[in-house]
Amino acid sequence: MIMLRRTSLLGSFLSLSLPATALAHTGHVTHSFLAGVLHPLGGLDHLLAMVAVGLLAGCSAGRLRWGLPVSFVMAMVVGAMIGAGGVDVPFIEIGIALSLVAFGTALVWKQTFRAPVLVGLTAGFALFHGHAHGAEMGADLSAASYGIGFVMSTALLHAFGVLISTRMVQSGQQLSLVRWGGSAIAAVGAVSLGLLLVIPG
Repeated sequence: MIMLRRTSLLGSFLSLSLPATALAHTGHVTHSFLAGVLHPLGGLDHLLAMVAVGLLAGCSAGRLRWGLPVSFVMAMVVGAMIGAGGVDVPFIEIGIALSLVAFGTALVWKQTFRAPVLVGLTAGFALFHGHAHGAEMGADLSAASYGIGFVMSTALLHAFGVLISTRMVQSGQQLSLVRWGGSAIAAVGAVSLGLLLVIPG
């Protein structure tokens, strides 16, 4: 019964991901603070990636607990500056989809990933997410409020993931629930990646 319920939830999760992913990067340039806050929340790909980083951080000890979110935010800002500067980077959407696969896999098999690998994955894929934000932000200095908005929203999503993971530790259910969540995130990434390859552009 529990397995059927989880399968049903996963199916609903995947079906919701398709339109959300498609609408995440519409190309509309808007510079308001509120638009920046809402942008990571409006695309399931961004939202899941940022929560996944928080979950990974919450499962980690020592410096990684805050090092992963900080490395994501810093690399995302660099990516946003590249995108806002009009520098074209190929395969952005594919990179974002792959980030879900990578973060989800890391949640499932975290014990096999060393700290430098986790930091490298986090920062590397954050560049793709940041570029997507920055390309929509544009190079106008008035877009600073938009940038502050999406940085704050990203940090809050990371914190949300850390909080969830911490609560799981307290309830003694961290391992199974985090692995299930990682599997779902990786599945969303795989579906998004498949759609991008089958229906390019």
